[in-house]
Amino acid sequence: MPEDISTRSEIASLERRNFMKLAGAGSLTAAAVAGAAGTLWSSQAAAQTAKEEAEREKAADHIMTVATAYVLTADRSYPIMQLDFKENIQNATNGKVYVKLASGGQLGVGGALAQKVQGGTIQAAQHSLSNFAPFAPVVDLINLPYLCGANQRFVNLVTSDYWQATVHPQVEARGFKPLFYIVIDPRVVAVRKGGDAVIVPSDLKGVKFRVPGSKMLQQYYRMVGANPTPVAWGETPSAIKQGVADALDPAVGALYVFGFKDILSHVTFTQAVPDSQVYSCNLEWFESLPGDVQEGIEFAAEITSQQNLAKVPAARGFAMAELRKSGVEFHSLSDDQLAEWQAAGGYQLSEWDSFKTDLAGSMDAFDKLVEAAGTTGRHYVHDA
Repeated sequence: MPEDISTRSEIASLERRNFMKLAGAGSLTAAAVAGAAGTLWSSQAAAQTAKEEAEREKAADHIMTVATAYVLTADRSYPIMQLDFKENIQNATNGKVYVKLASGGQLGVGGALAQKVQGGTIQAAQHSLSNFAPFAPVVDLINLPYLCGANQRFVNLVTSDYWQATVHPQVEARGFKPLFYIVIDPRVVAVRKGGDAVIVPSDLKGVKFRVPGSKMLQQYYRMVGANPTPVAWGETPSAIKQGVADALDPAVGALYVFGFKDILSHVTFTQAVPDSQVYSCNLEWFESLPGDVQEGIEFAAEITSQQNLAKVPAARGFAMAELRKSGVEFHSLSDDQLAEWQAAGGYQLSEWDSFKTDLAGSMDAFDKLVEAAGTTGRHYVHDA
């Protein structure tokens, strides 16, 4: 870096100026790529990035807009793999597809992105796996405690022949093509500053536990002794700060990305439910592509999936290190302690039977999902 760029404020000013220059010229993807590469401080490097992106776009036969809810730098603690996916698609299709990234919620998040993919407004997006539940209710069973909370069980399930034969046709019938599933980590029990560590279910007695709208998660936290408190995600940081809620359950990477590090005291790895994401694309658009391009995109999805699985422990490690700087303590549980959680709220309990039959269709179908989650295939991922 040039010696005359001597202060953080000067660097930040150059980065903002070059970002706005690229964005103003219609090169939002180039601006994002340069920003993620840390080269926005250099006008020359930023211009070179814009030139390369423009050349790739001009040479491509197909433009693929991929939208996400996360900024590109989130990968360090939340391995959503946006830049990797873009690069892999472009390379695996021999440049026939150019990927425009719409990161950081530019086009919406979650259900809004799923709707845009379904309607063909955009070609592909990252969103929660739960966003498929309205189209394939069986998907909601991922929130059934201890069915696939551990990373390996989640990967086993969504890559199994049974899942792909039963779930994929249902979402494809609604216009989606699942490309690949993203592993983040299991949800945790995170306690606000001033609170005590939660090691066993009895420690949750009287704790106001922030939950999303999921009836399954609300029932689970009630079963393990907490007081489920529904709070919209956008209001959750202030609810935790003000004591409206005492605890919450995103994965560690999400706690860091969304700015909870200064308002927490303890985090416990209970491994009950996955924090899972998926990349999907519009099926009609995908099927309109030449066969070799379709194969390239599918291969790129497989490559990126493997990269995601490899990155999980590193991303978790970074998030934990950053949270520790703010005084957060982490707790991994013994087999006996985990068994207490499963005994109190796990999927084997009869309280869950109505969910099993309503969502899977029958107990026999549910048992096949359990078998799939417990059968390790060729994919390995590290567990918290």
